[in-house]
Amino acid sequence: MQEKKSTILVVDDEHDLVEILRFNLQTAGYHVETAYSAEEALSKDLSQVDLILLDVMMGRISGFEMARRLKTEPSTEQIPIIFLTAKDREEDTIAGLKIGADDYISKPFSLQEVLLRIQAVLRRAKSHPMDGESVDYESLHLDLTGKTLTIDGDSVPLTRTEFDLLAVLIQNPERVFSRHELIDRVWPDGVIVTDRSVDVNITRLRKKLGRYADRIVTRSGFGYCFSI
Repeated sequence: MQEKKSTILVVDDEHDLVEILRFNLQTAGYHVETAYSAEEALSKDLSQVDLILLDVMMGRISGFEMARRLKTEPSTEQIPIIFLTAKDREEDTIAGLKIGADDYISKPFSLQEVLLRIQAVLRRAKSHPMDGESVDYESLHLDLTGKTLTIDGDSVPLTRTEFDLLAVLIQNPERVFSRHELIDRVWPDGVIVTDRSVDVNITRLRKKLGRYADRIVTRSGFGYCFSI
């Protein structure tokens, strides 16, 4: 049986760039949807979208704002997002990561780079590297198969990066992971990730864990662990 093509949604207000990306992604074997604004993209049925290439600087709704909306909706929160932008300042990269982006590519970029980044993010999204079906700590329940987190029976939305970070830490209680080890285990190959990116995602994860936030402990000079 032929494998189903992954669907990529390209959202950018530069029409020429959208067409270039469409042609090259289709040539690479992807099914491609396009939108020339965040408003147009948000009006689409995104249930079958496997990844979004999203420009930051657009019209009334920016790429950042669109991503925030997607990450607050259960039906779209797990769609991987790669930001495409002319901005290359570190604070912009951090802002994108805080929202839950899976990667961040600055313009101008090579098409080969875009294709490699897409392959890496999709590979991670489709992989199931964790052992077992679930992990429990008191009233915290992490479903490794369904990719969900509940605390006291209430669903806690996590981005894919947050989920994978928590899964690595909670499955290895008291083991201290360096930032480099977490990057190797959580982020896809070929994606450039800084130590600061790890810290940003850990901070965001702690905020979502509520009273369990202090279970993720910082070992100064070494890294992070889940302490029981």
